[in-house]
Amino acid sequence: MDLRVLGKSGIEVNPMGLGLWAAGGSDWGPSDDDEILSVVDAALDAGINLFDTADVYGNGHSEDLLGRAIQGRRERFIVATKIGWKGFDRDQNRTQYDTVEKVVSAVEENLHRLRTDYIDVIQNHINFRDSTMEVVREGFQRLQEQGKVRAYGVSTSDFEYLQEFNSDGKCSTLQVDYSILNRTPEEDVLPYCQANGIGVLVRGPLAMGILADKFTPESTFAEGDFRRNWQTNEDEREVFFSDLQRVEELRLLAKGKSMAQLALQFALAHPAVTTVIPGARNLNQLTQNVQATQSPELTTEDQLAINRVIPPGGGRKIWPA
Repeated sequence: MDLRVLGKSGIEVNPMGLGLWAAGGSDWGPSDDDEILSVVDAALDAGINLFDTADVYGNGHSEDLLGRAIQGRRERFIVATKIGWKGFDRDQNRTQYDTVEKVVSAVEENLHRLRTDYIDVIQNHINFRDSTMEVVREGFQRLQEQGKVRAYGVSTSDFEYLQEFNSDGKCSTLQVDYSILNRTPEEDVLPYCQANGIGVLVRGPLAMGILADKFTPESTFAEGDFRRNWQTNEDEREVFFSDLQRVEELRLLAKGKSMAQLALQFALAHPAVTTVIPGARNLNQLTQNVQATQSPELTTEDQLAINRVIPPGGGRKIWPA
């Protein structure tokens, strides 16, 4: 896989990364630590070098697993992690990281769990415009000056938040939800990143598994998997069924590819996108993801056909932050 430069950071990453949210063993149901570590090993062997996690994934367990994996071979990993959601008070619309000292201390905890003395990309993991934005940015910059952080960015789908976070022009990365089912970032977010030298990490390129073509209206989800809301909440169930219908239409366009490969190639085709970071909890899922970078790219005809199913800028936001 050819390396791409992650915005103004200058950090080189492969177009396919690995997201480790599900590795934490929460929110997506239980996961197996040994299997996750095997997936990380296989990802390295496949040429993947970017691994994305966060302090809240499994309450730090995802970071801990990645920290175990990088021992003795730190130079092979581009480590991206986040702070921001921990201690978030929705009523007051603010996070606990309200001083520079708290931000620095929080990232020190990231470093401890990851068993490393530097983080390649630290990200502000928040979607709400609260009073802490400048504090977080100052904390990241202090850590950058200390050599504990190589670059920093934000994880959000909120265009105005991104603009404010980059008001000094020093934000290097954006992590954003983008997929065939959610093309809304094409309207403003992606053009802005392209114009301002901000590298884009795409989360949700498989729409939380919907574009992996493994669900039906009868699908069920394990206890602890937040996607159970797709079954239990009437509004979310209606949207889930609508998405499945879209997948039926898109499947006709795959032409020998799996739906996952079509979806990943779609996300990678946008010129503003640097890398996609789908999750994988087993070797089969990882193999399917990697194959997307090895099969022929989408043609103009493929793109036009996709546009007829979901037009540019269309779809819905799958996940807010």
